[in-house]
Amino acid sequence: MLPATNQRVESHTCEAINREIAEQTQSRIAHYSTRSSREISERLRELDHEWDIERALECNASALAFSGVMLSATVDKRWLILPGLVTGFLFQHALQGWCPPLPILRRMGFRTSAEINEERYALKALRGDFERVNSSDSGQRDPRAAMAAAAQ
Repeated sequence: MLPATNQRVESHTCEAINREIAEQTQSRIAHYSTRSSREISERLRELDHEWDIERALECNASALAFSGVMLSATVDKRWLILPGLVTGFLFQHALQGWCPPLPILRRMGFRTSAEINEERYALKALRGDFERVNSSDSGQRDPRAAMAAAAQ
């Protein structure tokens, strides 16, 4: 059975690293709990530009695969082994959520999109974005307000 997409990286990461990433996220959220809405908005903009683990893996793999193809075309055909290995690792990651560079990138602090979103939505809650979802005059939830709060 294949792991759930939103849990596959964490399930293949050392528990100490998962804990460290979670503690750093909680620390940042605690820090911003005493900051202004403007500062929280600035942090949210930073999160919009943070590379998640998938993007880092894709960039790393494509750079290695391209290098292997170029080296095979200009130096020696045996360099084609490199893109073959890289695409195999990408396939393994797509199925299982693990590949050889994953532990290194996680130790470097790359987070999953779910981990980034956890910080994002905690900051939005601190900023008060979700209060207007339940504050319509009729007492009903406003789905447009919910979508707007999630998009900010």
